Amino acid sequence: MIRTRFFILCFMVFSCLASAEEKYEFETEQQRADFMLLSKELRCPKCQNQNIADSNALIANDMKRKVHQLLLEGNSPEEVVAFMKARYGEFVHYQPPMTPLTFWLYFGPVLFVVLCFAYFVMSRRSAVNMTPESKEQEEDSQRLNKLKQAETALKDIS
Repeated sequence: MIRTRFFILCFMVFSCLASAEEKYEFETEQQRADFMLLSKELRCPKCQNQNIADSNALIANDMKRKVHQLLLEGNSPEEVVAFMKARYGEFVHYQPPMTPLTFWLYFGPVLFVVLCFAYFVMSRRSAVNMTPESKEQEEDSQRLNKLKQAETALKDIS
């Protein structure tokens, strides 16, 4: 008796889960491909950094339905993205446009790596350019400076 109830309960839960997933029908395979691409490319406004394909939020489901509707009406993916940006803002699209603010987002890391590499090369070059004679001369001049400082200190004391 308990087993039967358990199986009935499991059947009901799994049937609800299976019916909860929406199935979208398309006229062409290109529309299906565009829908899948846009679902992964558009961000859910409610979820933290999650696309609408992976989100179960109500707004994400509404966005998927709207994308489906717009594609069936014959809109291109660019027109769908423009519609979503107009409705939800630039945040909804994972690929931000090139603006003065996003310039640093795109090129900041590359610039940082180039500057670090240049610093590394310049420091290595200065270390290689310093010959043993110049190292000895530098050490001698440092010793001479220390002696001069000690001499002036002794003069001040006496």
